[in-house]
Amino acid sequence: MVSGYASNGRKSEALELFWRMPRRDLFAWTALISGFLQSGDSFDAVKLFVEMRRNEVEIDDCFVLSTVVGASSDLATLELGRQLHGLVLALGYKSSMILGNALVDMYAKCSDIRSARAVFEGLVMRDVISWTTMVVGEAQHGRANDALDLYDKMVLAGVKPNEVTFTGLIYACSHAGLVQKGRELFDSMEQDHGIRPSLQHYTCLLDLLSRSGHLTEAENVINSMPYAPDEASWGALLSACKKQGDTSMSIRMADRLLGLKPKDPSTYILLSNTYAAAGKWDSVASVRKLMAEMDVKKEPGYSWIDLGKESCLFRAGEVPYTMRHEIIRLLNELANEMNKRGYVPDTRSVMHDVEETEKEQQLFMHSERLAVAFGLLKSIPGTTIRVFKNLRICLDCHNVLKLISETTGREIVVRDANRFHHFEVGKCSCGDFW
Repeated sequence: MVSGYASNGRKSEALELFWRMPRRDLFAWTALISGFLQSGDSFDAVKLFVEMRRNEVEIDDCFVLSTVVGASSDLATLELGRQLHGLVLALGYKSSMILGNALVDMYAKCSDIRSARAVFEGLVMRDVISWTTMVVGEAQHGRANDALDLYDKMVLAGVKPNEVTFTGLIYACSHAGLVQKGRELFDSMEQDHGIRPSLQHYTCLLDLLSRSGHLTEAENVINSMPYAPDEASWGALLSACKKQGDTSMSIRMADRLLGLKPKDPSTYILLSNTYAAAGKWDSVASVRKLMAEMDVKKEPGYSWIDLGKESCLFRAGEVPYTMRHEIIRLLNELANEMNKRGYVPDTRSVMHDVEETEKEQQLFMHSERLAVAFGLLKSIPGTTIRVFKNLRICLDCHNVLKLISETTGREIVVRDANRFHHFEVGKCSCGDFW
């Protein structure tokens, strides 16, 4: 009953019943904590685990540990994840494959792909989840060759890949421009492993082809695939058309996508930006009117930085009063240094009909720049700065963070809505292909 209430979001009823229990053993705590995690409340799941530890409940089963490590993954709290890893070792669960898989996933999602690989290599036993978690992690961090090498080792080890494995592999190829390899993997799914490609796999293939400039082939795929294209499929193709600068095809794809009456707010933003880039301001107004009629609200952009003992959330254009002077001063100093290196603001991502200077000011106050400046001011010199952004990083901020990594000599890792970007000595792990 506790698990049922908690996993369905009925938090107060779950807690009331839990505290009424005459005896609260490990399994009762696990039911409550895992239920909170299933309902999406990772923060309270972690708080409950801390409360359980204070109650000195003996942990003689590793499931609750894998659950709270999963909560740490969702929250992208690396320091918490490291502490939990230490607890796992202290309790003697180093050889647990379930916990090992959870730790690999946690480190990968918390932007520490090196630690994820170290945990993976140390696993005594590996199943398809172990291999797939590491393959997907390498892919999301832009390490396509590592992901493909892992897949080859996985097959040689006699482990049969699953649907998620191929999603990660094709994603890796898509973000590294490995078109032919991606085609081969897509074909081998059914031919070699008997896995029928799903709509998600076709969407990954569309992204692979269109992202690499094979727009005609991608359009042929979307028109002939055995599934009705959904919002994600058309969105992948439209996004690539827009990036490739094919205005006529972009408008054609946008019109098709708009005909689906999409539900995702980000799709309407993509449509609006597509029409804006083509100078079709009447169409932009129409999309925004439709958003208002359907009560579709744009998700506000924000960036989160966690320094262990100190963390902060930044929204575009908003700087905490207590840090405003220091952050703005540092950003201006960095801007002066970047200007000496030839930096010119790329205002194409500002889809508003305003003056160029206002566009540049909006870029200057993007949330990821504020978070990175905070990290430079507050973190230990020489340490990696890790930022988590809920939306996709814009082209100008991508260029700026490359320059900041070069001028400060610091590694900056940004997890955006699409992938991980590792900025170091003026370069990004994505190779400017994301």
